[in-house]
Amino acid sequence: MSVSEKNITSKVDKQNLKVSLRTRLLVAISLLGSLGRKDFRAAGVYAEMRFGNYAFWGKWTRFVRWTFSQMFVVIPSVTLDLIIPRKVSKTPMWLMDRNPLENFPWNQESNAALPKETDTVVIGAGFTGAALAYHWSRRAPSERNMVVIELGDPASGSSGRNEGLVVMGRYFKMVQDSVFKALITLQPDLTSAQQFSLSKQFAHVYCRAAYRNASLIEETIREEDFNCDYVRAGWVQGQDDLNQKALTDSVKLAKETGFTDWVSITPEEVLERTGMHVEHNAGCSLGAASWHPAKWVWCLLTASLAKKNVRLFTRTEVLGVKNLGKNYQISTNRGSLLAKHVVYATESYSPRLCKQLHNVILPMQQQAASGDGGPKTMKPHVGISASWFFAGRYGHKVLFGSGGGRVSDNEAGRNEPSRFITKFVAAEMKKHFGSYHLEMRNEWSGTVGYTLDEYPIVGSIDNKGLFIIAGMAGSGSGVSFNGGRCIVNRILGKTDEPDDYPPSYFAPSRLMNPTHHKWPKPGKQEFGHTENV
Repeated sequence: MSVSEKNITSKVDKQNLKVSLRTRLLVAISLLGSLGRKDFRAAGVYAEMRFGNYAFWGKWTRFVRWTFSQMFVVIPSVTLDLIIPRKVSKTPMWLMDRNPLENFPWNQESNAALPKETDTVVIGAGFTGAALAYHWSRRAPSERNMVVIELGDPASGSSGRNEGLVVMGRYFKMVQDSVFKALITLQPDLTSAQQFSLSKQFAHVYCRAAYRNASLIEETIREEDFNCDYVRAGWVQGQDDLNQKALTDSVKLAKETGFTDWVSITPEEVLERTGMHVEHNAGCSLGAASWHPAKWVWCLLTASLAKKNVRLFTRTEVLGVKNLGKNYQISTNRGSLLAKHVVYATESYSPRLCKQLHNVILPMQQQAASGDGGPKTMKPHVGISASWFFAGRYGHKVLFGSGGGRVSDNEAGRNEPSRFITKFVAAEMKKHFGSYHLEMRNEWSGTVGYTLDEYPIVGSIDNKGLFIIAGMAGSGSGVSFNGGRCIVNRILGKTDEPDDYPPSYFAPSRLMNPTHHKWPKPGKQEFGHTENV
């Protein structure tokens, strides 16, 4: 353990001793009384991740021991650091700013109504829906119209409830490993060597698309002069001693494949970049950035609406999509309209609208909290994460959070954060930054979409005019903008720009009908020049 780590631990231990037995009991009783289904789901995920290598009884014995330690020792110590008032807003920190597009267009036109028909309908106005609208406004001829329909207000879903990072997507080895594991089920007829070769191809195609996505975002912000608080300062991911070999292997593979955004940095470098104390080397995505995610969505949509061929309708619920042959009928609570093309830009909400996506898109809960103050040493703008939490400083506010378990399709988008998880994360943050004072103002949750192989689906559901971009596994900012560009180009029939989402890799049939999916051949080299950022 490093000297700084020992000093932090020593100070935390001394503070733990200051907490009275009465306080410990009150905190434990309060936590037990607040536990609900969401907490037990998250507990199951945590137990599997931390103690999954043990047999059943060994795993749960260790988990129960850990739980009692958290309730009576670790979490009570945070009462000296985390101040939680009686009333805490469930509105995400990012959505406290005024939304310029709330209740649009009725905030401007009280008699506005959905058109009877249009060329393309996009369902959802978050990262993906806003990207589709933006690219449409710049690529489509004036006579071809797009209508964007949003259940709430723009960015009110996962796009306004996240960590606030523009990620480069997942690093190469992470993608390769998740796809390789899934191919055992999806492509059982292949040999292990063929499955491994194919998983490497999937990783290459994914990273190529994600790197271009990051470049496109930065170029767009600069060219459009978008005010969305964009700062490119990287993302540091702490790794424990058990993950050091995996980190070394992943960095080596990044160098070999040319996707060199992913590097390893020393504890001293971690401290310099983030203010966080760690004992071992950490992973670092050099090209990641921080931003105001809701402002990014609002900027894209505002720029899109300046063109006549994009319209937005918020607070409108899509009830169903029906294939009529030449057209699709989109039914909403404000009436119906016909369209030649429909794009689901609904990420974890997708199975609620399209039942055939059940068990294809898996809604997974994440949550966060924010407040004034926080660790004084925490550096601004850089993304920070360790084994069990993520955090970031934005001005005088600090955001911190963690993941949870899968929820049902109908619970996608729910806003029910777990206070136990909030306090657990606050304690984890204390381990790495030492004592702090943070007055919590906001606490919220949301859901992100995962797939079986943790690889996105980008393409047509019916090989006709019904499209989807989803399953981004918490890396929506690393997929959505470039994915939206490619789908718009396909609908418009434009081929003058590269398409980074070939159907053999990204088509929904990969998961919906793997037997009849047109898989790429293992060992096939179809990669162009790697564009690093």
